[in-house]
This record gives sequence, C-alpha cells and structure tokens, in this order.
Amino acid sequence: MQLTFQGAANEVTGSCCLVEATARFIVDCGLFQGGQESYRKNLAALGFGVKTLDFVLLSHAHLDHSGLLPRLATLGFRGPVYCTPATADLLRVLLLDSAHIQEKEAEWENRHHHERHARRGWERAPLYTVAQAEACLRQIRPVAYGVTFSPHPSVRCVLRDAGHILGSAIIEIWLEEGGRMRKLVVSGDLGQPGQPVLRDRETVADADVLLVESTYGNRLHKSLAATEHELIEAIDDTLHKKGGNVIMPAFSVGRTQEVLFMLTDLVRRALLPPLDIYVDSPMATSATELTLKHQDLLDAKTHELIAWQREHPDRPRIRFVQDVQESIALNRIRSGAVILSASGMCDGGRIKYHLQNNLPRRECSVVITGFQAAGTLGRRLVDGARRVRIFGEDVAVRADIYTLGGLSAHADQQGLLDWLGHFAAPPRHTFVIHGEAATAAIFAACVQEHLHWQDVVVPQHGQKFDLH
Repeated sequence: MQLTFQGAANEVTGSCCLVEATARFIVDCGLFQGGQESYRKNLAALGFGVKTLDFVLLSHAHLDHSGLLPRLATLGFRGPVYCTPATADLLRVLLLDSAHIQEKEAEWENRHHHERHARRGWERAPLYTVAQAEACLRQIRPVAYGVTFSPHPSVRCVLRDAGHILGSAIIEIWLEEGGRMRKLVVSGDLGQPGQPVLRDRETVADADVLLVESTYGNRLHKSLAATEHELIEAIDDTLHKKGGNVIMPAFSVGRTQEVLFMLTDLVRRALLPPLDIYVDSPMATSATELTLKHQDLLDAKTHELIAWQREHPDRPRIRFVQDVQESIALNRIRSGAVILSASGMCDGGRIKYHLQNNLPRRECSVVITGFQAAGTLGRRLVDGARRVRIFGEDVAVRADIYTLGGLSAHADQQGLLDWLGHFAAPPRHTFVIHGEAATAAIFAACVQEHLHWQDVVVPQHGQKFDLH
C-alpha cells in the first residue's frame, strides 16, 4: 500500500490522499482556500493520473474536502464518488455555488486586470463551470452510515458518523493485498462532543493505518457556557449600548445552523431579547432546509428547540434572504440587525459586502464563528488588522472583532485525544493531517506523549509513503 498526501499536509485545506494498492483511489478531493496562491495551487492539483482512479471516497461536503470534484471529472475521472446521503444532498448546493463563484471571480479578474492579462497573452479561466459541477454530480453514489459496501473487489468500506457537519463521515477501509487484509481509517473532520444540533461522533476500535485531523490539535476550546456568555456580551453591547449591527461570517453548512440554534436557545431561555436575524446566503438557506430534511441525524435537544421555535416564530425573527436586491437592502439597516452570511472565512460571497459596509463603523461588531485559515480576510481580522482590502478598496477596521472560541465543528486537542483513546491498540502507522504546520507537529508530539503511540508522522505536501 502506498499513500501520497496531495493536500491538507501542513495546512487545513485541499484535503486529498491518494491510496495505491490493488485498487487506486483517493480519499477526499478538496479545494485549496486562502491567500493569493490558492488559485495556482488548485490549477496544479490532481496531477496524478486521475483517469486511472477506480473510485473516490468522500468524508463530507465542505469545499476543502469536496471542492475539486468537478475539476477531477473534467480532467477525465469517470468513476463513482461514495459518500453519505446527506453529503450527497449538500454537494448539490455547495458545488454549484462554488462553480458560480469560480465563474464570477474569473470574470471580475479579467475585467479589472484586462491590460495586465493582455500583456501576458492569457485570461483567467474558472477552475470549473456550473455545467461541469452539474455533470460531476451524476457520479455521486450515496451510502448510509454503517452499511458495508465494496467499491472494488479488493476493498470494503463503512462510513461512520463524524459529528462534524450534516453527513460527515469517518471512513473505515479494508484493503486486500497479496492475500493479506489491512485496515485504513480516515477520521475526516471530527466534531467536538456535546456541540449543538448534530449527534456526537462515533468511535473506532482498530486500524493498521490511521489518518487523523489536527485542525485544533494545539488548543482547548472554551466551554459552551463561556461561548454563550461571550456571544450575549457581543450582541448586548452592539445592539443595545452602541446601536449598531452584528455581522457574523458563518459557513453555510454546519456553522450557520449551529449559530441559529444557539441564538434561538438564548432567546428561549430569556438570556437575549427577541432578535432580528438575517441569514444572507442562499446556500445557507438550502443547507438549513436539508438539515431539517435529515432530522434523524440531529440530537434530542435540537428536536425540542425546533418544536419550540415553530410555536414561537417571532422569538427570534429569522429571515432568509435570497434575492440580491434584498441582500443589498440590508446595507441600509444602520442598527439592530444580526446578519449571518457566508463565506465563513470572509474570502467570498455576500459577507464581503456586509464587512465593507460595517467594518468602518465603530458602533458595529464582527463576530468570528469558526476557524480562519492563514491568508484569508477572516484571519487578518482575527490577527488585528486595522485596514483590509475588500473588492480593491482600502477599508478601515473600526468595528469591534469578537472570536467565539467554543463554537467549533472541529474537536479540540482533548476531543481528538479522547477519540484516539478508543483504539484498543496503537495503529502501526498514524499520519497527522489537516492542521497548520506548527499545530500538526504539536498534536503529533501530544499523541506520542499522552497515548504512547510510536509511529506518528506529520507528512509533507506531495510526500509518498510505502507501507508494504
């Protein structure tokens, strides 16, 4: 068996691992995100003979794990892509939206830098089009949690609930090679136990080879109670003392639904007054509808809260904004609004317009709700930038910036260690992925120290391991 780490090695985007045994396949096919180099990295990705891949296994629908699937198909991959039914539903939303953004960004780049491109003799092309995204969706094969399936005669797989976002999966893979069966486990992104909305992640008891994420492998999250207190403080200070708006960048899938749950629950418990909440993201609207469609994946408290909110539709008042003109009209609201919008790292979508209009206003606040990758606009705000560039304009940062430390779809260091602690014996090989370089190194050392596992490696981008 050979593993080649094509992405998410010493970084948190571009997840993709090539597995070569009697079958040849990849686990995840993610988009590189953040920074000026992401477009070039995405163009250079998938240069490993995609036409000869037998199949793809997908852990979940987030674009850093799924966002290059249309490009994979465009480059000649014709095999099946296996994922959970909820992930299959979400892919239709996320990939079509991603393709639309790819087209618009290429159009904007070419229009605003026409002379520069003309001198070089080229124009920027989208990574893929909406039509190409539509076409790749025909290759999706949904498989329910806990069902054993064989994508190849020498391979068996089972998907387990990862508790990260709707439909997210831990992937167990048994590979037969040379008369010997070995087990590869890919954690995908693991959820933090006790978080709202979704059921907690499942555990795995054994593996010969393990790939484990490390997004927050260097820190502990704040408690949910402390996070609620911080959110209450941010909203109360902004809406009632300063008279501004609260802008919340939130991933359309997972984070938006968690924030809506928390805000509704705080209103239900009278810890916040009734709020005017605007969800300005067509994709978030669709994702919320899909969350309600897959209610069997939600936890008991969420079922109770859904029932309460249906009986009290004005507490809070939640409005889903679809039309572009409605979105533009939100910028005329000077106070009293809580606006959730994508993208979660502030690098695309409608959130950039709301930041452009509200960042210069001292009475407003921006509440960061999730991980911000290096190079993204959200990361610059978290790091304390006083001026940022948005749509080519220099924007002063006068609004208060809050970071919610406990509302994360990723397990923290202790959460990851607890999940690893369910293995009956250490895997022969453990690879720590999906973490920035320093974070992955810290977590690998932590696994060796606390669990006494020996072969724990942080792979480099493009590094190949022969595990015969």
